[in-house]
Amino acid sequence: AYNIAVVDQGGALVAFARQDGALIGSIDLAIGKALTARLFDKTTASLSQLAQPGAPLFGIEQSNGGRVIIFGGGVPVRVAGEIIGAVGASAGTVEQDISVAQAAVAAIAPANA
Repeated sequence: AYNIAVVDQGGALVAFARQDGALIGSIDLAIGKALTARLFDKTTASLSQLAQPGAPLFGIEQSNGGRVIIFGGGVPVRVAGEIIGAVGASAGTVEQDISVAQAAVAAIAPANA
C-alpha cells in the first residue's frame, strides 16, 4: 500500500493518493519527495548520492525549512524536455519507492519516463 504525491511546476501539491493500509508516517515523505524532486529538478535518489558526507551537496536536507528528502522515491516529470512537476512515492523500501514513482511518471508522461 502506497502514498503517492504529485506537485506542479511550482512545487504545489496537485494530487495525493493514500491506498488503504499505507503507512501514515509516509504521507509527508511522499509529499516531500515530490517537492524535493521539483525544487532541485533531480531524482531524490540521485540527490541522495550528492548529499553524502564529503559530496558537493552534503547537508542540503537542512535547506528549505528541512522539507528536503534525500532518499529515493521522488522523480521529476518532463514533457517535451520541460519539467512540469514531480511525483513522490513512499511506504516501501527505497528501491520499491523508486519503482512506484517511476511507474507514476510513466502514467503521467509515458514518452518521458
